Amino acid sequence: MPAALTDATRANSGGKAATLGVLLREGLPVPDGFVVPCGRQQPGSAVGRSLRDAIARELARLGDPVVAVRSSATDEDTAGASAAGQYESVIGARGVDDVCEAIAACWESVRATRVGEYWSRTAGRTAHLVPGMAVLVQRVIEAEVSGVLFTPQQPGAPTRIDASWGLGLAVVGGTVTPDTYEVAPDGTIGCWVGSKRTRTDLDHEHSGVVTSTVAPDKQAARALDDATAATLTDLGARVAGILGTPQDIEWAVAEGAVWILQARPITAPLPPSRVPGAIGSLSGTPGSHGAVTAAARIVRGPSDFPRVRPGEIVVYPYTDPAWTPLFTIAAGVVTETGGALSHAAIVAREYGIPAVLGVADATTRIGNGDRIALDGTAGTITVR
Repeated sequence: MPAALTDATRANSGGKAATLGVLLREGLPVPDGFVVPCGRQQPGSAVGRSLRDAIARELARLGDPVVAVRSSATDEDTAGASAAGQYESVIGARGVDDVCEAIAACWESVRATRVGEYWSRTAGRTAHLVPGMAVLVQRVIEAEVSGVLFTPQQPGAPTRIDASWGLGLAVVGGTVTPDTYEVAPDGTIGCWVGSKRTRTDLDHEHSGVVTSTVAPDKQAARALDDATAATLTDLGARVAGILGTPQDIEWAVAEGAVWILQARPITAPLPPSRVPGAIGSLSGTPGSHGAVTAAARIVRGPSDFPRVRPGEIVVYPYTDPAWTPLFTIAAGVVTETGGALSHAAIVAREYGIPAVLGVADATTRIGNGDRIALDGTAGTITVR
């Protein structure tokens, strides 16, 4: 039966829920919720009657809010592999029917092709081993601003923050080029404003979320003021201190309050930030270390997947989890939107392939077959 989030452990509730349970017990601002523990999953089947009734009681205890339903597998969010974006999450579920359907989708996601290919690449699994899959259900924070924070990976390094308007789906999914903030140990704050053209928010007429265009004056406006960036930095340091390692943290700001939505170990070194457009013929945000020269392949959607050949550099408008299997054969990655803290960039770093993100109009400025030199550490692309 469902368990309180405060009682979550990795063995019974998976990595994501267990970490949030630790933080909640330490008094940090984590949204309340519950966990359907490991061992309940039945991939390919619906939620059973007794479990459905228990979920209905838990939702009533929370006040029947709009919730986020997210995977919490025993093999994700570890120091060796994040599985960022590989399993399923459903944001904006309303009522027991929606929630049970979302839970079943999380269970079924263990069978996704992208999941098997991810673990083959990162852990050398030759067969798809189904993990213990718990499911985390939490109240949705209807964020005005949200994003991702990386705490320093070594002494003297800055805290890195990516931020955009609305829910964090736009930042983690790479559908916007977010603002990037660097907060130095002495409190000095640097900011590079992104192109935040769209935002994702709860759909108040239906379940789920809706994407809308950001007003022109807000696209180039800072999403965070210095005081909030400093608050996030302090909170990130506290989280890293409690958990004992540098952390990749998803956060949200609503009505002036800061919330922690997820925390997991940083799995690979983050390139230093650069000002997009500062160096080279094409440039963007350094996403993953390394350099490669190869032919470019433009990928605008799934119909283009079969055209990709091993060793090519894939050039996307943006990436979502369904597109990351191409990373297993690509020599490098370029996107038109996105930041270094997005799921696609995290996976590229874990795979050890260079990536440059947020390169404006990359799919039109680079042609299929163009030979390009990609430097993921510097954030530059040169068309040969």
